[in-house]
Order: sequence, then structure tokens, then C-alpha cells
Amino acid sequence: MNDSSSSKLGSSDKLLLAALHLIAEKGYNGVTTLEIATAAGLSEKTLFRHFGTKQKLLEAAFDRYHYAEEMKKLFAEKLVWDLETDLLLVSTTYHEIMNRNRKMIQISLKEDEGQLPGFRARTQKHPQQLLEILTNYFIEMSAKGKIVTTNPEMHAFTFIMMHFGAFMNDLDAQKSYPGITLAPFVQESVKLFARALRP
Repeated sequence: MNDSSSSKLGSSDKLLLAALHLIAEKGYNGVTTLEIATAAGLSEKTLFRHFGTKQKLLEAAFDRYHYAEEMKKLFAEKLVWDLETDLLLVSTTYHEIMNRNRKMIQISLKEDEGQLPGFRARTQKHPQQLLEILTNYFIEMSAKGKIVTTNPEMHAFTFIMMHFGAFMNDLDAQKSYPGITLAPFVQESVKLFARALRP
């Protein structure tokens, strides 16, 4: 948290980022609210004033920094209604956001639901919203006669899982497929998907 950009952040953002960094590194139970506040350069009292509890702080971090809102904006403002162009934008943006949020993903994968009741459901809200947005896009593209789809939700799910799998491969330092890099994978997967759905 010592970089120059952190001085421009408000107290809430400093606390959210410190929490994500420390919890990803040490686990939810391995970090105290005092450590989070200290890493943010603030008092523990400030943390409690803003968030009340460590769990509420972590939940706020997921809501603030995850990708659902950014993806909604992309689908609302940046589509050109060309399948390959749009899917390339969606997948590139997805990987940018997921890589930016690596710490959140690591936390959601390692934390036990028993320690954080309701946390898993909260983290699943984002992929579920992306599935709904992409499904609606495929339905609209089909209505425009630009794609042929018999099961838009399954096509959306397949596309998301393909890219989630690629992200997970890159999440670990010991990649399962070290010879395959992300950029060519994104390009090729989008081309294949677009070719399969074109009328």
C-alpha cells in the first residue's frame, strides 16, 4: 500500500485494498482488523467506523472490485453487434478484470463457507450476472439473424467456463499448460466460437 497512487485513495478504498492483499496472503482468520488498518495507514477505529466488522469489510471489497458492474457497462455501451468483435472485447475485458482481481479470486477459492456465512453466494453473484448478460446478448444476436443458437444460456455458459478455465490455469504459478499463453488462446477461442454460431 506504499505506492504513490495510494495517497489519492479515500480511507474506504485503502482499507478494502489492504484487506484483499492481507487476506489473500494470510487467509481470513490469519489477519486481524488492526493489521488491515495499519497496512492501510489508518486506525482500527476508522476501519470499524467504515465497515463495522472484518467480514463486512471483505464483502464490501468483493462488491466494489468484482466485475459485474463493469461488464454491465460494457454490454450497455460498447457492443458493435458483430459477434467476433464483441466476444473478443468481452473475453479481453473479462481477463483484464479477473487478473486485476486475482487476490479476490484466491480468497474466494480458499475460504471456508463456515467461517464466512453467505460469502460464497455473494461471490457467485458476479458470474451469475455475467451468464445472464451474455445469454441475453446471444438471444438478441439470434433475433437480429446474426447467429444461430438453440440454447443461448448453454452457449453463454460454455464461453464463460472456457475463459474461467484459462484464467484458473494462469492463476497458479505452476501452470498446467505452460506452453499456451493467454492472448493467442483468447483470439483462437473467440474465432472458433464465432464460426460455430454464425448462420
